[in-house]
Amino acid sequence: MGFKCGIVGLPNVGKSTLFNALTQTAAAQAANYPFCTIEPNVGEVAVPDPRQEELARLGKSAQIIPTRLTFVDIAGLVRGASKGEGLGNQFLANIREVDAIAHVVRCFEDDDVTHVEGKIDPIADIETIETELMLADLDSLEKRVVALEKKAKGGDKESKELLDLMMRALVLLREGKPARLVERRPEEEKAFAGLGLLSSKPVLYVCNVEEGSATTGNSASAKVAQRAKEEGERSVVISAKIESEIAVLPMDERKEYLDAVGLTEPGLDRLIREGYALLGLITYFTVGPKETRAWTITAGTKAPAAAGVIHTDFEKGFIRAETIAYADFVAHGGEAGAREAGKLRLEGKDYVVADGDVMHFRFAN
Repeated sequence: MGFKCGIVGLPNVGKSTLFNALTQTAAAQAANYPFCTIEPNVGEVAVPDPRQEELARLGKSAQIIPTRLTFVDIAGLVRGASKGEGLGNQFLANIREVDAIAHVVRCFEDDDVTHVEGKIDPIADIETIETELMLADLDSLEKRVVALEKKAKGGDKESKELLDLMMRALVLLREGKPARLVERRPEEEKAFAGLGLLSSKPVLYVCNVEEGSATTGNSASAKVAQRAKEEGERSVVISAKIESEIAVLPMDERKEYLDAVGLTEPGLDRLIREGYALLGLITYFTVGPKETRAWTITAGTKAPAAAGVIHTDFEKGFIRAETIAYADFVAHGGEAGAREAGKLRLEGKDYVVADGDVMHFRFAN
């Protein structure tokens, strides 16, 4: 399990350039005019995790299989998209299908690249996109509320509960606040997700800066970072131009290039790390002679559900999990050493999987 991240933003902010760099493809047409991306482009990338190489070495694995992350490049939204302006509702529907939004914000000046609003103002750009998502949600909920009110008046308990949740969302949206700020109980999460509200998606602001600001950011990206902090969201600084140059280099030349521009890692790594943190995702591993494989789960997942990520039969017939913490696996030279040192634990159905756990599941057919 990875997660699907929709790349959104106004036209000409660097979305498609970033998408091409992240997926190392030229699938998205990065042209200097609005709506060059007519259909959403979907690309999968491996999630880099240096722990896998060490585990594979100790486990004498024939291959390494990382977990994967899906990016969806969604065409540039413009003011009025919720009412069908530009390519409007088609793209709003694409956003509905993703787990999180990577909101690319232009934080660079370039006279050769036009800005759809005619000026560089990242906060105004953010508000334009957010407003369109909120207006689309407002329209969607107001249409559904009428029918639901009739059911609720008829005494339908489920309809009453759902109506209460929708009204809470409507109050916020009418105040110009995104649906993700709706206060809700854990047991309401499933119903809330079922509403399919665009402004309920977690947001990672991706500040696209000029090459010279890739390491430290600039005054524009600082404003975005402050806004993200106030919203309880996350932000990352990336130079899409640098990322596109890194993407075409052979692996053995990338480190030299990164050193030359003052970076310690590609922007992709930072983007994934922030995305994981945003969604509360962690990784566990399975290690054997055939392969070392990474699996992504949500923090707080119990052992049977984690096993189910590999195969549903593992969850259904779960008996126990043989578990070694990553640090113990490495410190004792692999599974045999960890077992001898008493670091291999037998965990039951209530065990909450920790990030980096090396696991082997026992299950009944």
